[in-house]
Amino acid sequence: MTAIQQDHPPEQPRPSDQAHDHGHGHSHSHGPAAPVSARLRKIIAAVLIPFAVAVVAGLIVLWPGGTPDHKASGRSGLGFDQQTVAGRVVKVEEVNCADVNAQPQAPTEPGQDSAAQNGAPGQGGKKSVCEKATIEVTSGKDKGRTFPEIVQPNASRQFSAGQELKLAYAPKAPKDLQYSVSDVDRSMPMALLAGLFALAVVVVGRLRGVFALVALAISFGVLTLFILPAILQGSNPLVVAVVGGSAIMLLALYMCHGLTARTSVAVLGTLVSLLLIGVLGSLFIAWASLTGNTDDQTGLVHGLYPNIEIRGLLLAGVIIGSLGVLDDVTVTQTSAVWELRAADPTASRRRLYGAAMRIGRDHIASVVNTLVLAYAGASLPLLLLFSIADSGVGTVATSEIVAQEIVRTLVGSIGLVASVPVTTALAVLVVSADRAPAADGGAERGADAGGAQGARTGRGGRGRRRRAKTR
Repeated sequence: MTAIQQDHPPEQPRPSDQAHDHGHGHSHSHGPAAPVSARLRKIIAAVLIPFAVAVVAGLIVLWPGGTPDHKASGRSGLGFDQQTVAGRVVKVEEVNCADVNAQPQAPTEPGQDSAAQNGAPGQGGKKSVCEKATIEVTSGKDKGRTFPEIVQPNASRQFSAGQELKLAYAPKAPKDLQYSVSDVDRSMPMALLAGLFALAVVVVGRLRGVFALVALAISFGVLTLFILPAILQGSNPLVVAVVGGSAIMLLALYMCHGLTARTSVAVLGTLVSLLLIGVLGSLFIAWASLTGNTDDQTGLVHGLYPNIEIRGLLLAGVIIGSLGVLDDVTVTQTSAVWELRAADPTASRRRLYGAAMRIGRDHIASVVNTLVLAYAGASLPLLLLFSIADSGVGTVATSEIVAQEIVRTLVGSIGLVASVPVTTALAVLVVSADRAPAADGGAERGADAGGAQGARTGRGGRGRRRRAKTR
């Protein structure tokens, strides 16, 4: 809000007067935020420009170069670098498991004997039925070649005729064993779902939705081109996550919400909250003696790359995982403060802060619950295993594999909760900072709108009303 608008009570401005007050009276809900003074812009720039320069310098210094070790040595984590071709299921037929030398992994019924498992008449005279799928290679040099794939009745993956597959190719294996089913081809449903998502974002968000999709692509690019390769090359995961997360934050927020003071306040609030998450995460991960090496994937990565600091990798995951939700909270709070100020330009800082915090408290409750449920959903199989084991709550909560998720959740939640008062306070200070100069220079600014001196005595207001009637 400009000083001119702040000098008048909310009931006095009229459309004719607002048109002269730089044309941004009450259009905040449908347009850009009201600009702040040049002095405030300089203060914000003095804080954010060095930060942005430090982020760019960090990207340059830590940017991965050369060939990653796993490509140079041929090492692979999960076999994702194997040669693959396209395939399709031609037909599926039922066969006796014993006829194709397939042994079921577990009895199909309690008490079923080995004779029944082998397909021979046993208790109940039942036989184990397997499926024989004929797979055709549909790409590569052996296009048109077929091979059989036996599927046991208790297998998690079942085939159907016409199903598209990804086939692994091992050129050094015997001819009959060169091809095997690697995975199901999910390209079509995944592409369709991504298209529906992009369409929904653009239809509802319009141009801002387009910018959001571009920012999403940039975030994914920073993650895959900088964060992951830099960690694999031995850089400290925490430093890489801070630099990469800061780059994502700057690019995404300014691209989606514009280069404004409101966006800059959201950036500052997010930065302060990320620093708090980093400090608390480092403290409690070390205090709880969490190693971060709690699953097969992490152990495999550590085995292939012993130089990677697994504990730093855990903390990096906490920071990156909290970044997206932090952006949402800080942007919402700054928008709330700006809109509340637009609705009541005469509100004091205390009143403005209190109103925005009432909005923030509702946001805190929903966001924290969302974060906890997200982590619980990702760890649901693990929680089921502990439930099956009938372990006590204390035993489960203090085991490293669960304590790691609890620390991750609580540290991120503390950062989210802290971001609300921090961002709200920064937004209130910025949006109200132009009120102080209005008392000193109000006469000079008010002259453009009909004279601040006349506004103090009421004569200026009556003069404007008389001029409005003559029009």
